[in-house]
Amino acid sequence: MKLLRVGEPGRETPAVLGEDGVAFSLTEVTADIDGTFLASGGVDRVRQALAEGSLPRLDTAGRRIGAPVARPGKVVCVGLNYRDHAEETGAAVPERPVVFMKDPSTVVGPYDEVRIPRGSVKTDWEVELAVVIGAEARYLTGPDEAAGHIAGYAVSHDVSEREFQLEYSPQWDLGKSCETFNPLGPWLVTRDEVGDPQRLGLRLSVNGEVRQDGTTKNMIFDVGYLVWYLSQYMVLRPGDVINTGTPAGVALGLPGTPYLRAGDTVALSVDGLGTQRQKLINAGKAPSCPQPPRGSPPSTPTTSASRPHGSWTGPTR
Repeated sequence: MKLLRVGEPGRETPAVLGEDGVAFSLTEVTADIDGTFLASGGVDRVRQALAEGSLPRLDTAGRRIGAPVARPGKVVCVGLNYRDHAEETGAAVPERPVVFMKDPSTVVGPYDEVRIPRGSVKTDWEVELAVVIGAEARYLTGPDEAAGHIAGYAVSHDVSEREFQLEYSPQWDLGKSCETFNPLGPWLVTRDEVGDPQRLGLRLSVNGEVRQDGTTKNMIFDVGYLVWYLSQYMVLRPGDVINTGTPAGVALGLPGTPYLRAGDTVALSVDGLGTQRQKLINAGKAPSCPQPPRGSPPSTPTTSASRPHGSWTGPTR
């Protein structure tokens, strides 16, 4: 099944797509598509309601599509998880997953505008397969146990600001958690419909020019392994989102580092999970608060602010 949410931010209507692509309202089944819905057998209730033909049609023409999961508790990200991406950045293949967190408030709809942060000169793109947790996962015994804890999958755009990420702090949070930096959707496609998550193509274009064209079979750590691994260090709860990494072709790794600018349009898709499209806009004028001077010595020994722009060769996403 394909679950979605339709309407203005904060007032979305939960819905499901039938086999013919017609949308049906789920307001008689649930107030929203969120962790509570997923944890309480909501997917099975929707499947039953569809089979019974009891759901009213929902007109989606001209209406905004929101993120398919409301209020994720956390967004867990995995860096440097594609072999071709490691090659393009000159980074060593990691022996363990590179894990970081992203502010869940960055999650927006798949067609919402993405705001280039104030002062940004290195806003970058990343198409990713997102895993949505459907049942609590803690201390799983092995990767084979992971599937039963996955509700489904979605297209995720893990937007990144490389200067903030790599030059302003030894951690990546500043460049990953800017507002609107995680368009998600258009659908949450249930696990049974997706099948093998390691056989999906991922594509991204900027202004019509293909930048990323990869496949999940090139993941260093596959979906089952990631869910198992993360469950050893944190409790994964229903509604949580895992961004599983990006293939080669990000601006940081391309000649001339063609970072995103206001007016650019990014289109991205994952096989069977739908397509996103976002226009880039400026968040506003540069902030009045002081910024670290470009090219100045780093404030701590582990930052990279003293490196020339574009010279980063360490792990990236």
